[in-house]
Amino acid sequence: MSVTDEILLANEKYATMFNLGGLAMPPARKLAVLTCMDARLTVEQLLGLKTGDAHIIRNAGGIATEDALRSLILSHHLLGTQEFVVINHTDCGMLTFEDDQLLRKLEEQTGTAVIAPVHFYSFKDIEKNVRQQMARIKGHPYVCHLPVRGFIYDVKSGRLAEVAEWHPEAAQKIA
Repeated sequence: MSVTDEILLANEKYATMFNLGGLAMPPARKLAVLTCMDARLTVEQLLGLKTGDAHIIRNAGGIATEDALRSLILSHHLLGTQEFVVINHTDCGMLTFEDDQLLRKLEEQTGTAVIAPVHFYSFKDIEKNVRQQMARIKGHPYVCHLPVRGFIYDVKSGRLAEVAEWHPEAAQKIA
């Protein structure tokens, strides 16, 4: 039996006990979370959320890509979210490669060069990456007025650590 067959059986069991059909479309806590797709992150549990509380947007690395920004904009303007959270995590696979190396490897393995994706958005510094994603969100004119906070989730301890927002003027004062 394939894993897909197993999850279809699990869904049948889930559907017999399903009682969430009456939830409202807008998230109850008015929160949207951008985070990594890593299977070790059980986002609702680690944030104390229930089904229907928040929009959870996941991709490799928790990157504020064009598509993630599209989702955040819709989340706010059509469904009323008022806060955004960015979560990256320790031991992330995005730390283990560089985009150009992966593209070359894929071209060699497949014998094909493609036009998309052009970027995989690998990074070497988790804290810097969180700040970059926060800045991308805050820099978009459709959502720049909303609070955005960033965190790093420790996959060994289960704890979140907040990443302070970087301010260019603060860096200049230190220099």
